[in-house]
Formats: sequence, structure tokens, C-alpha cells
Amino acid sequence: MARTNGKTEIEEQRLDAEHELPAADDTEDRQAERLESPATPRVSEAEKFRAERDTLLDRLARMQAEFDNARKRAAKEQQDFRDYALADTVKALLPALDSFERALGTSHEQSEFRSGVELIYKQLQDALAKLGIRPVASKGEQFDPRYHEAVEMVDTEDVEDHEVLEELQRGYKLKDRLLRPAMVRVARNPKR
Repeated sequence: MARTNGKTEIEEQRLDAEHELPAADDTEDRQAERLESPATPRVSEAEKFRAERDTLLDRLARMQAEFDNARKRAAKEQQDFRDYALADTVKALLPALDSFERALGTSHEQSEFRSGVELIYKQLQDALAKLGIRPVASKGEQFDPRYHEAVEMVDTEDVEDHEVLEELQRGYKLKDRLLRPAMVRVARNPKR
């Protein structure tokens, strides 16, 4: 007895495609199909190739646009980095600049020492101006929370409401970016 692994012994019918004969009753239909069929697949193949070409051209255009956008974004980020890289260094120098201003504000007598300090202060301000550092306008201006930090509100009827009376510490901007807000006293006028 032969071992079959539990399968029944049925001969599989195998088709021999090379030796099989076509059906005899539809020969006329097949000849008509043969005459029409070469043109039809070529048209559909041509349309298929056109659609594939259009798809690939669209993908190419999108990839080029994406690459161009990435290049522009990288260039802008590099320019921003160059423009604002010195912000931390300048922030470290601002307390020294404040000390110069306080030293010059204490004594008004003219001496060679004071003239030397004023000259150094002027040179430092000029160097910062060349780098794009500008002081924030404060005294006499309307209070702007984007550029000013109110330390005190003073009741007065002499000036408009929310006008900066006094600048306690100067604020600075690097180009259009705020480095440090100005610390100010602001007027509160209840009648206006």
C-alpha cells in the first residue's frame, strides 16, 4: 500500500498550452479581433505612457519646488543666524554700558578724566551702532509694552495718560529684534 499523507489519489489534469487547439466555431470572430486588436492596445499603451509621463513630470516639478523652498529656507536661517548671532554678546555688554551712563550722570564737573570716559562711552555707542544696536526711544513716548517695562505708575496731571515720564534703564534693539526692554516710570492721569 502506498503512503499518501492522507490525500486521495486523484490525478491532476494538466493543460498543455502549446499543444491545445483553438475552438473551431469562433474563427471569424478571432480574425476580426486580430485586425482590431493591434491598434487598440497601442492607443491604450500610448495613453498609458502619456499618463505616466505626466505623473513623472508633475512629481519632478513638485520635487524641484520642494528643493527650491528648502534651499531658500536654509539660506534665510543662515542669514538670521548671522544677523542675530551677536545678540548674546551684546546682552553681556549692556550692563557695562549702563555703568558708563550712571557714572556720567553722577558728576557734571568737567575734567580730563570725565572727558576720557565720555570719549570711551561715545566710541562704544558708535561700535554698537555699526553692529545694528539701537536704543529704544522712551522718555516722552507713549508706553508700549513691546518695548517698555513699567516699573512704577506715577499719578500726575501734567502729562498724558500712559506717557513715559522717566527712563530708569535704557532698552536696546538689534535691528528689529528687542534685546532688552526699557525700564520706565509711566504717568497715570485719572482726568484724561
